[in-house]
Amino acid sequence: MTAAAQSTPPERPGTRPAHLLGTRSRLVVASAFMLFLELALIRWTGSNIVHLSYFTNFVLLGSFLGIGLGFLRVGRTDRPPYYSPVTLAVLVLVVLVFPVTVDRRTEGVLYWTSLSTGGPPPWLILPVVFAAAAVVLMGPAELVGRCFPELERLEAYRYDLIGSLTGIGLFTALSFLGAPPVAWGAVAALAYAVLLWPRSLRGRLALAVPSLLVVGALGVETLTAGALWSPYYKVTHSRFAHQGVPVMDIQVNGIPHQQAIPAAKRLEWERQYALPYERAATRRLDDVLVVGAGSGTDVAIALAEGARRVDAVEIDPRLRELGEAHHPDRPYDDPRVTVHITDGRAFLERTGAKYDLILFALPDSLTLVSGASSLRLESYLFTREAIEAARGRLKPGGAFSMYNYYRESWLVDRLASTVQAAFGHRPCVDVVSTTGQQAVITAGLTAADQSCGGRWAGAAAGTPPPPEDDLPFLYLKERTVPQIYLVTLALILAVSLLAVRALAGPYGRMRPYADLFLLGVAFLLLETKSVTGFALLFGTTWVVNAIVFAGVLVAVLAAVEVTRRLRTPSLPVMYGVLLAGLALAWLVPNSWLLGLPVPLRAVAAVVVAFLPIFAANVVFAKRFADSADATTAFGANLLGAMAGGCLEYLALVVGYRGLLVVAALLYLGAFALLPRGARAA
Repeated sequence: MTAAAQSTPPERPGTRPAHLLGTRSRLVVASAFMLFLELALIRWTGSNIVHLSYFTNFVLLGSFLGIGLGFLRVGRTDRPPYYSPVTLAVLVLVVLVFPVTVDRRTEGVLYWTSLSTGGPPPWLILPVVFAAAAVVLMGPAELVGRCFPELERLEAYRYDLIGSLTGIGLFTALSFLGAPPVAWGAVAALAYAVLLWPRSLRGRLALAVPSLLVVGALGVETLTAGALWSPYYKVTHSRFAHQGVPVMDIQVNGIPHQQAIPAAKRLEWERQYALPYERAATRRLDDVLVVGAGSGTDVAIALAEGARRVDAVEIDPRLRELGEAHHPDRPYDDPRVTVHITDGRAFLERTGAKYDLILFALPDSLTLVSGASSLRLESYLFTREAIEAARGRLKPGGAFSMYNYYRESWLVDRLASTVQAAFGHRPCVDVVSTTGQQAVITAGLTAADQSCGGRWAGAAAGTPPPPEDDLPFLYLKERTVPQIYLVTLALILAVSLLAVRALAGPYGRMRPYADLFLLGVAFLLLETKSVTGFALLFGTTWVVNAIVFAGVLVAVLAAVEVTRRLRTPSLPVMYGVLLAGLALAWLVPNSWLLGLPVPLRAVAAVVVAFLPIFAANVVFAKRFADSADATTAFGANLLGAMAGGCLEYLALVVGYRGLLVVAALLYLGAFALLPRGARAA
């Protein structure tokens, strides 16, 4: 095969104009824009629509559908996809005019899931977001797909991957800088201009108006909301006086999150904050660890209780900055306090320090979700293995404590039984208030190192077992996929089938690429296992996630380059290597990897996680290189990835390790569907 010309054909009446950029440059820019836009949509819609906390990969599924449709539309029309910026403008305006936030009109710390929300109901806004995400992403995907026929198969895929890496890098850099959404909108407007800029004045107006609307609307949001954009949240805050006491109220993504209050008043108003110090038998507080330090109130209480040194662990840098600037007690200015901006579980696994008291101080967003396949920031902090790691960081006579508003009595019992399993004896359990199940769970290193006010009766019948690293779903009471997710996913798949038929033509054109569809399904599950595995081994921070996603693309790019430049084994052999890599990943336990020093752990984790990813993409590259219709083959693979996003919810039942078994079965199915000619070659 030879590479085609590097520029598009001359302009013809009724078709898109010739482009100033060569094919390779245009492909890189369009691919970078496609991934950047996907990440920005996921982040921005989640910050303004509370319901997306229940459906964590909703926008991702819509994006996959749109990207797949964009590739399948190639060849069916030459019209520029102006529908993409127009739809993006409509989506931005709808979300900003009708945001879904918590209606908080009462005092105290409450659960946003028990409060009313303002804005459209979920059955209305979620379909709008899903459909809009699909249409928006379909535009840049169509532009990427139009470049594929002009290049040799693997060369086009190579530049697509380079562009994707560029998009991840750009979004990561903006996240690091704390850039607000108006910066994301400006990038989108510039990309639309570069990729779609028409020659006629009418066409330029049609493109410029929606782009300016997006930038203007996001600019107004940035100026009026007074928000700080952390790598995780849209953080807003207000300062006021309550009973003459200065209070800073903090919300993240429209959800009441925490309050910065003087330590003395916090202890006076809410008894739970004093109980860890009363239940710990030790009276020495030379070293205290606070996980979930937030804006600093728990750190200020530790100092008030006599702590000589405090390690304050907080995953979100913006929350720490707010506390540093506005907390009435100024705890972060105290020389006794050392701040660590990292994931709490990762800190426990890495540190060699020992503590008299370890506190898990409300290290979550106070959400009660019946099931969610994507990891929450705190998912790996409440497993049995995490509590065992905390126990291993206690000095003789030390104690561990956690407190929160758990809302459900079974959740208190589940966490207490987790602590019991880790420490080997019953902890102290204080239910301070049955309203919201405000509770404190404390355990000494030994039973003699704790001083309980009363004996915990033990977990009630029907309490789910302690969560484990492979099933870190604390809020999932039963090991099943909740019905609301099954219904939602069924509707998503039904709508997707209709959309593919309506916009991309008959399904028969994809029939020769059924194996590529299954490769897409399996690879999404494999990628999910890799991302969650690295989050456990190195933390759920945004830096780790960005590195892992980029690493996956680098592994894919390496597989493409090896396939392009070297003589690789036949497809049956590569399928064998792939299945062997999956078996290795299944056999190596996370506990063994966590026991390694961090540098060695990184090397071992990369080998275990990326060997099957590399082999899977050699398989895909070899098959894709010989496909008769590049855009249809690629579109089928991307639609498979969307189906894989739905199957990801199986982790709620089989665990993340079980996803490797499901992926292996799918790869076997892909091999069975492999055309005879490809198998023989």
